[in-house]
Amino acid sequence: MIDMHCHLDLYHEPHKVVNICRQKNMYVLSVTTTPKAWSGTKMLVNGNDRINTSLGLHPQLAHERYNELDIFDDILPKARFIGEVGLDGGKNYRRHYKQQKDVFRHILTSTQRASGRIMTIHSQYAASDVLDELENYPDACIPILHWFTGNKNELKRAISQGCWFSVGPAMLRAQRGRNLFINMPRDRIISETDGPFAMFNRKPLMPWNVNLVFSVISKLWGESEKVVQERIFNNFQNILKISKNAIL
Repeated sequence: MIDMHCHLDLYHEPHKVVNICRQKNMYVLSVTTTPKAWSGTKMLVNGNDRINTSLGLHPQLAHERYNELDIFDDILPKARFIGEVGLDGGKNYRRHYKQQKDVFRHILTSTQRASGRIMTIHSQYAASDVLDELENYPDACIPILHWFTGNKNELKRAISQGCWFSVGPAMLRAQRGRNLFINMPRDRIISETDGPFAMFNRKPLMPWNVNLVFSVISKLWGESEKVVQERIFNNFQNILKISKNAIL
């Protein structure tokens, strides 16, 4: 099982969650929301090579934590993955949008200078602007658009720009999410949960709940769950291979 976007450090008992992930031999990308959280979150995994810690500065926190960009730059050489970063154009964050853009551009500039990274990106109510920024920094990253919520035209543009997509049970529960998903390239899909923020049956999704997505994808693709799991695992291997050969 692969959870390419969850917040391990924000679970109620993160050490227990990590131990269960280890017992299940899961591949997990533990995204962080601030640069200061990276070191402590990395310590949670105790050297488990199937759990990676991603260096992030969440757009909803950009106006509060922009002064951590120096920390971001200091850690960057040690971080293979970047996220959660991006833009959020929601009504509660729009007043900080300029600062969000400044932070995102700084991150893209730094990662491009560092020969690029795999990057998991938040684009809620901001898909076009995120794609504009990615277009301006073409060598900054291999972009994974996490829980994509743009429109169909924005999806077409994202596909043409080479974006990948991480999808989870919460996204595919909604008809809008399923409608977008069926138009995403099958060879650029990665599974995620976005736990503990994302919920399923009123409970926070755990990393191993990523298996809930396979039955939904199976129906949408008309393939067996086994084939779906194999395809997503191959996608996971491919993005790691691409990143190693192309930008790392």
